[in-house]
Amino acid sequence: MAKSQTKNNKKKTEDDGIDRVISDNRKARFDYDILEQLECGIALVGSEVKSLRAGTASLAESYARVRKNEVYLVNCDIPEYFEASRFNHKRKRDRKLLLHRREIEKFAKRALEKGLTLVPLKLYFRKGRAKLLVGLCRGKQKADKREALKRADAERGLRQMKMYRR
Repeated sequence: MAKSQTKNNKKKTEDDGIDRVISDNRKARFDYDILEQLECGIALVGSEVKSLRAGTASLAESYARVRKNEVYLVNCDIPEYFEASRFNHKRKRDRKLLLHRREIEKFAKRALEKGLTLVPLKLYFRKGRAKLLVGLCRGKQKADKREALKRADAERGLRQMKMYRR
């Protein structure tokens, strides 16, 4: 992975173009099988952007919902920005996701199938704009989760053995 320096002396990767990750939903990767991923923008107010730049947001327990041919992010917690005072936003309001019509028809309509849901995976800044990585997911059964834990535990053990052999 090639690294480059930006004007502010911050390191960023050239491959994915992500400036800074704000929030990562790691639990979603454990609880769901991710079938497809799609990057989309978010319609935010000024105090929400300031709060995100401060690095505070939580994707836990949030999901995306299709309403009237538009997709909304529901239950995402972006704390109030202290300096905004009376111009602040509601913490857990529904936020519109910015997708093209064909993306909504192809991607989000599949979420209406039985057992599929739209789950936010990562919230980040790309070229100064807030972006959300949304995954089309199917829930895992308990046995699948146990299998994933066993696999991760075995891989961790192999990595530790390689470190001790050096």
